[in-house]
Amino acid sequence: MDADFLIIGGGIAGASAGYHLAAYGRVVLLEMEQVTGYHATGRSAALFSEYYGGPVVRALASASRSFLDGPPPGFCAAPLLTPRGMLALCPAGGDASFDAALADELAAPTPAREIDPAEVRSYCPIIRPGRYHRAMVRPATQDIDVDALHQGFLRGIRAGGGRVVRSARVRELGPVVGGWRAETDAGPFTGGQVVNAAGAWADQVAELAGVRPVGLTPLRRTAFLVDLPDGVSAHRWPMVSDVAETFYFKPESGRLLISPADATPTPAGDVRPDDLDVAVGAARVEEATTLTIRRVHRAWAGLRTAAADDVPVVGRSADAEGFLWLAGLSGYGMQIAPSVGRLLAALATGATPPDPGIDPALVAPDRLH
Repeated sequence: MDADFLIIGGGIAGASAGYHLAAYGRVVLLEMEQVTGYHATGRSAALFSEYYGGPVVRALASASRSFLDGPPPGFCAAPLLTPRGMLALCPAGGDASFDAALADELAAPTPAREIDPAEVRSYCPIIRPGRYHRAMVRPATQDIDVDALHQGFLRGIRAGGGRVVRSARVRELGPVVGGWRAETDAGPFTGGQVVNAAGAWADQVAELAGVRPVGLTPLRRTAFLVDLPDGVSAHRWPMVSDVAETFYFKPESGRLLISPADATPTPAGDVRPDDLDVAVGAARVEEATTLTIRRVHRAWAGLRTAAADDVPVVGRSADAEGFLWLAGLSGYGMQIAPSVGRLLAALATGATPPDPGIDPALVAPDRLH
């Protein structure tokens, strides 16, 4: 066997799985692209928020917080998290959504709080006066250094004696005596267990292995960069969105990153932004703010791949011995990567799941069957 664990997919899910499995045996991570993290990981909004997602996702984010706040010695050269904060705005007719979100988020480790609408422009001075009649602040929201997190996981795989193999698209995958064999563009590889961390391609990988797909849907999300008004620095601004999730924006590299928060079902692939989505995002932000957008500097799109219940898929398949899933992280991958990687490693090795507040049955692939 080339490895104890074959991992298919070199994005944040596969990298975290490999990092945590390296303590138990030799890892070979297979990435189909020439660079790891090319798709969803490299196009992330890079945010950590314990207010985001349903109860399972929020629990996974909270369980990841200690790793992100204090990574192991040598994992990275600078902090993984930096303060950002988030301002959530309530448009006319949005009170029911606002109240429901606020009620949920009062239970967060650092509770959200409603603020007087008159305070909104002290957080972000370009919000259009009178446009929103309610607002809340999510104070514990932070930026994540996605590249540092991803590369730290990959370094950990190599430090544990594992390999990261690029340009290794899996063409065939099947069981052999003692484990699994993958035929790839970089040659054949064998491993005792296989972890399907292939993101938007995870159902396709399962079908190669003769395992039932779980019904994942890749969803395209668009983002783009625009200029700030002359002389304006947004460095201290929070991320801003509305509670209906029709847009968000945040400071990025001296400009403003904007997204229309689209989630368009799209076949797995190297997705590109749609001009209409860019125009919609620009129009929504102009309606919400005093900003006039004259130029888009760069636009891109990424895939966030979700299960039907928007809960990650982590655990063993009942269809095939030694086949495990770590997929469907949706838009939450960066903030839950440490905890889902730990959980996957525990389920692969028979160790006790490390985060007692997370029930493995709630993320198990068989729940979707």
